Amino acid sequence: MVMGRRLLWFALLAASCGWLNAQEGPRHGLVFEAWVRDTFFAGYQPASDTQKWNIPADANPAHGGVPVNSKALEYGAAVDLGDALRQYEINEPFMLVLGFWQQEGEDKHFTNIITPVVGSAKWRELWGPVTYADLLRLDRLIKDTGRPIEEVRKLVLKMKSSPPFTEAVIQVNPKIDARQRRLQCSIRFADVFRHLAPEADPSPQPQVSLWGVPFPGPVTSPPRTLRGH
Repeated sequence: MVMGRRLLWFALLAASCGWLNAQEGPRHGLVFEAWVRDTFFAGYQPASDTQKWNIPADANPAHGGVPVNSKALEYGAAVDLGDALRQYEINEPFMLVLGFWQQEGEDKHFTNIITPVVGSAKWRELWGPVTYADLLRLDRLIKDTGRPIEEVRKLVLKMKSSPPFTEAVIQVNPKIDARQRRLQCSIRFADVFRHLAPEADPSPQPQVSLWGVPFPGPVTSPPRTLRGH
């Protein structure tokens, strides 16, 4: 009966997310994020995939009244935070709902969920000595189409491998190829637990739950394969 309810829940969730027609992102990520919204935030639906917060502050009356971003991530991997300039501009407290998974066969098993609330002062501290002007200089270099792309890559690597970027907890991640020129940022797995959730146990848990509600996984989602393989 429990398995039947779980399968029914995932089937309904799949239909609501549009998986039966087209998949807009990794299935396990959609499952996790939809479960978070449906279970704890009254089924809130973002108006756009690009809006600043998955859950705005006014849609979070029960868990601190702060905006929320939820993410599903491979256990041990860095947490991708998104566009670096946009992230640097954040000047309000917010919550991260992070679900970490491990691959077992065709399934992804969620083995840890944490919910750190990040204050404005802590967020600025994580950027360390990096200033907005530093990010702008790096971003302009990344988007300099007047130079050969290999030259841009070398210059960008030299800049990001030097202070002040090497002195910050948050890492900058330039994306430079024929299709994109972006400046993303991330925080290492160990630093998430060291700086954002020092009270949390980073090891895989036998059963994971969020605010007392067990996650009804695992999620069938095969390992990623390289294109052409």
